[in-house]
Amino acid sequence: MLDHLVRNATVVDGSGGPAYAADVGIRGGRIAVIAPPGSVTEEARSREDATGLVLAPGFVDPHTHYDAQLFWDPYATPSLNHGVTTVAGGNCGFTLAPLNPARPEDADYTRRMMSKVEGMSLVALEQGTPWTWHTFGEYLDALDGRTAVNAGFMVGHCALRRHVMGPDAVGGQPTPAQLRQMTDLLHDAMDAGAWGLSTTQSSTHSDGDGRPVASRHAGRDELIALSRAVGEHEGTQLEAIVAGCLDRFADEEIELLVDMSAAAGRPLNWNVLTIDAAVPERVPRQLLPSARARRAGGRIVALTMPILTPMNMSLGTFCALNLLPGWGEILGLPVPERIAKLRDPAVRAEMLRRADSEEAGVFRRLADFGRYVIGDTYAKENDGLTGRVVRDIAAERGQDPFRCLVEICADDELRTVLWPMPPDNDPASWALRAETWQHEDVLLGGSDAGAHLDRMCGAPYTTRFLGDCLRGRGLLGLEQAVRMLTDDPARLFGLRERGRIQEGWHADLVLFDPERIDAGPARLVHDLPGDSPRLDAKAIGIVSVRVNGVETLRDDRVTGAVPGIVLRSGRDTRTVATR
Repeated sequence: MLDHLVRNATVVDGSGGPAYAADVGIRGGRIAVIAPPGSVTEEARSREDATGLVLAPGFVDPHTHYDAQLFWDPYATPSLNHGVTTVAGGNCGFTLAPLNPARPEDADYTRRMMSKVEGMSLVALEQGTPWTWHTFGEYLDALDGRTAVNAGFMVGHCALRRHVMGPDAVGGQPTPAQLRQMTDLLHDAMDAGAWGLSTTQSSTHSDGDGRPVASRHAGRDELIALSRAVGEHEGTQLEAIVAGCLDRFADEEIELLVDMSAAAGRPLNWNVLTIDAAVPERVPRQLLPSARARRAGGRIVALTMPILTPMNMSLGTFCALNLLPGWGEILGLPVPERIAKLRDPAVRAEMLRRADSEEAGVFRRLADFGRYVIGDTYAKENDGLTGRVVRDIAAERGQDPFRCLVEICADDELRTVLWPMPPDNDPASWALRAETWQHEDVLLGGSDAGAHLDRMCGAPYTTRFLGDCLRGRGLLGLEQAVRMLTDDPARLFGLRERGRIQEGWHADLVLFDPERIDAGPARLVHDLPGDSPRLDAKAIGIVSVRVNGVETLRDDRVTGAVPGIVLRSGRDTRTVATR
């Protein structure tokens, strides 16, 4: 007997091949039968008519930070709502394990680092996560059997360094013995199921004390040694972030990424490839490591988002504006002093000069303050400004846009929410994106779901992208779009029998209405532990999501079932060859 039968579905199976009509039967967590409509005679415990609906493989998000959230939110919302059934975590060099049992204070250091660098609520990290583990295997065991999605995790370089070197991990270099200890820890983590190593050398990544995170102090020899260790395990990967990921790679960064992938004999992915027709030289430069890696026996894959993810800003709390050259010193002052500095014309002029300089890199795009939209306001003086564009307000007041924005924020004691309009929402940039998506070493993804919770909401990229393909720009056909969200990431990670609708494969499935699929606007909700805020966005047109054959979501409501598994390297992933 079948557990469930989906009748009369339009099946888009993830292969990129043409859609077809079929009945799909599920038994024991797997796809038991795919047959022409009306031809399945086997009894089923439950069934549904999917006439007019699309049945696709569950979406695979290749870059998330759900490492902590899954403990208080086993449904990985809002990703699950938007059809995601498998998430990759442990990215950017940051994980919650291993933790050295001889230093209980390392857990607090890790919480403060994750709060600073990944924008997670410190209260939620303290109240919503058990912190009962020391080894990476114990961390994975703590998640086993309690998630509604499948989840796999890299092991973070920062945690390896902190475990072995303690506070010296920030600023220090390991002795040969300490490097061996780090390598042994990495082996232990991969033996337990870690997907491989993630690391960062990005200048934007600082810990809770404001110092460069531990992996930023690692030298080339350390990175190559750890990469070689990854290559000794089945079904493993590398993920790396360097400063040039945000704009354009330096020559030495290209060399490092290529050598890491070649040393491991494993794919290395990075994020995020920003595509903007106003900077036509960026894409060729950012894909140069991929070409060189293939010649060297490695493979380097760039993640890029298929939508423009809005990210809010504030002059009152840490955000991307703090990363503009010279801005961190001003925006880190106590609020009264900060307001005084921001109201100083000479200070503003210098801030604008540096924001528009070459050293600002990709963050230069944040400096067009006339394009900002005013979000939530708090002072009576700002009544009626929500939803308005700063350029228009500035023209009415006879002010330059940055001064106008500063005065609005100052009236709110810097609590004003600001939404910058993206400068690359033009036909030429979208045409360049569609072209770049076809590259063999470009993969859609980079949502950062689970991180930067009150600043951005990247999780809905799946439904928003499909809606755009079906009823918007139409840059891709449905079959190709689904393949890019399912089979492509599944193949990069070597997921065993996931990513397609195929008999005998795991029944990770999403059923959606092609006439409606989309994502609602991001809105601020207070549903984290400690009543902390985050941005959420409703899914539109998602009828049902199944993970390992069990329904986890129906009409945007979670069912309470937790059939997801912790995907462990080797057991659940196979090695993806680079040679």
